[in-house]
Order: sequence, then structure tokens, then C-alpha cells
Amino acid sequence: MPRTVALIGTGIMGAHMARRLAQAGLPTTVWNRDRGKAETLTQYGVSTADTPSAACASADVVIVMLSNGPVVEEVMFSADAAGRVPVEAMRKGATLIVMSSIPVETCQAQAQRCAARGVGYLDAPVSGGEPGARDGTLAIMAGGDAALVESLADVFAPMGRVTRIGPVGTGQMTKLSNQIIVGATMAAVAEAMHFATQGGADPAAWRTALMGGFADSKILNLHGQRMVERNFVPGGPAEYQLKDMRTAQAWAEKNGLKFTLLDCVEDMFSRLIERFGTGLDVSAIMREVERSAGGQEAEKKGKP
Repeated sequence: MPRTVALIGTGIMGAHMARRLAQAGLPTTVWNRDRGKAETLTQYGVSTADTPSAACASADVVIVMLSNGPVVEEVMFSADAAGRVPVEAMRKGATLIVMSSIPVETCQAQAQRCAARGVGYLDAPVSGGEPGARDGTLAIMAGGDAALVESLADVFAPMGRVTRIGPVGTGQMTKLSNQIIVGATMAAVAEAMHFATQGGADPAAWRTALMGGFADSKILNLHGQRMVERNFVPGGPAEYQLKDMRTAQAWAEKNGLKFTLLDCVEDMFSRLIERFGTGLDVSAIMREVERSAGGQEAEKKGKP
């Protein structure tokens, strides 16, 4: 019999992940604060649960795809509307896979609490955004027991490519390092594009010219197109990028380290959100680049 899966959090990425798991033949139950978002998945054979504990109780594998560490703690390790703690509702021998981006120390503490109950634990954050979740091409960075990761190959496969990094916590460390690269590259593409267009370059032609050369990247390809089109509807919200940058900074500070590029990127995204608010895609860093490069000119021109 195929193992049963519960997925907690059917947001921008979680909904696609649940759909792909169900389409792969894995009986899948979901829970989401906004039940309406969960119920849109019933057309793919996904079941919905009234509470997180109800979703977890009969699952062999519970996948968490929530926004941040405090939310994961609240939803999975506190009593829900049914009066049950979801992790305590999980049966012995089941596995909790936290695919959210959360602090390293948080997932390590969660792993200990799960182990005390006979529940396996992996931290397995992802990269690839909404397109990766939709197409099943996510890069999955797993921290935890190697044999446990290998045993869950059938669960990971519909969602993307999994790589076991090391013990619990190393998945989160890899995700944070990924976010340093993503944030810096996003800012570099935005700044370079704005630089070129201020000299008269057509942004679409500029992007096409660079693709295939040493400056090429998925960010130039996918997010560069968003910048050209000025399509900043979130696939990957900028506030999540900022959250990860600040988590990385906190870890670095705790360990007596300082990273210049990390601090620079965090500052840029902080100013973006302070100036333009939340609910924007990470590619909207273009708006902050325009503002800081040209004073108020970008806003005076009425750019969206």
C-alpha cells in the first residue's frame, strides 16, 4: 500500500506540492488556515482535514509548508481547535518533514521533541519557487538521518530532487546559503538592468543578449522576465526573502561572524519592504534599485 501523506499549509507552493503528491498516487490529506484554499485541491483527489491534528493522526509522513518558524511551532507543537497537539497526534514510526525555512536551532529542538515520541524528523527546505513546486523540480535540501531520507524517495520524487546534506539543521543552513545567492543575484540583475536601460538599452533585448553568457542564471531568465514585464505579483514573496536574510544574520551574529554581502542584501530588501510594503515578488527589488539609483525619479514617472 502507498504510504499516506499529510501536508500542512497549502499556500503558493504547498498547494502545488499536495497536488503532485496526490497525482503520484500517494493518498494525501491537507490542512490550511483558509479552508477554501485547501478545498480547491479536492479535484485532484486530495482530502481536507478540519484540524492539523486530524490530518496528522493517520499519516505515515507529515509535510509542513508554513511561512516561518514561529508559525510552524504554533501549528505543529501547540494544541489546535480540537484540543490536540498535532505532533502528539502522529503515530510512532511516522516522519515529520519540515519543508518551511526556519531557524537552525528551531528545527534541531523540534527533532529532539519528535525523537522522544518515536517520530522521525527531517528539515528539508526547498528552492525553486512556485514554478519548481508546480512542475515538481524543487531543489530539496534535507538534513537528518541518511537512511530516513533514502527511505522517503517516493515522497520526495513528485516534488523535486532531494539531496541529503548532513544532520538535522544542515538543510536549513543550505537553504540560508541559497538565499544569500538568490538575494544577491536578484539585486545584481535588477541593478544591471536599470544601469543598462538608463543608457538607452531595451530591457527585453538586454536580457536576451545576456542569456547563454557568463551572466546567465535562472534568476536572469525567470525573474529578469518579471522585471522586464514589471510583473511583481508574488511567486516568492519579498518578505520571505527578507525573513531568511535576517535568520542568516542572526545565526552569523550568534557564531561571531559578519558577512558584508549578506548585510548589504538584507538592507536592500528591508528598504524595499519599508518603502513599498509587503505582497510583492522578490523581483520587485527592481523598484528599490530604481529608487535608490535615481532618487524619487522612478516614483515621479509613476512606475508600478
